[in-house]
Amino acid sequence: QPIVFETGSDKLKEESNAALAIIKQYLTDKSYISLLRIECHTDNSGNLAANQTLSEKRALAVCAALVKMGVDCKRLLAVGFGATKPVAGNDTPEGRAANQRVNIINAALRGHAIGGLPVDGGGKLAGDSCPQ
Repeated sequence: QPIVFETGSDKLKEESNAALAIIKQYLTDKSYISLLRIECHTDNSGNLAANQTLSEKRALAVCAALVKMGVDCKRLLAVGFGATKPVAGNDTPEGRAANQRVNIINAALRGHAIGGLPVDGGGKLAGDSCPQ
């Protein structure tokens, strides 16, 4: 299921609720996953710095929604990549749509980073997933 936002915003659309419920259930079923990385990506349209910031805000918004559903905030890591990791060309509407995505990645199992890789996956940490 896709996680989608209002255009140019970090506000989650209602149709994201199904995907969020699946993620919550996944973490409930797999208690050994100690850290799940929420990666948000954009296309390269517009200002690259603004896209980076938007991707970080979106990652935090996904984490906040999951925490509101009862997921332990300490199991979530919000990371923004902006337009740095495209999966398609940005020269068509379809390519740009493919690049505007949210990836959910297992980052640590039982407190240990997977494969010795950094838990942030090379992206920019968006901030603390735990409410203040």
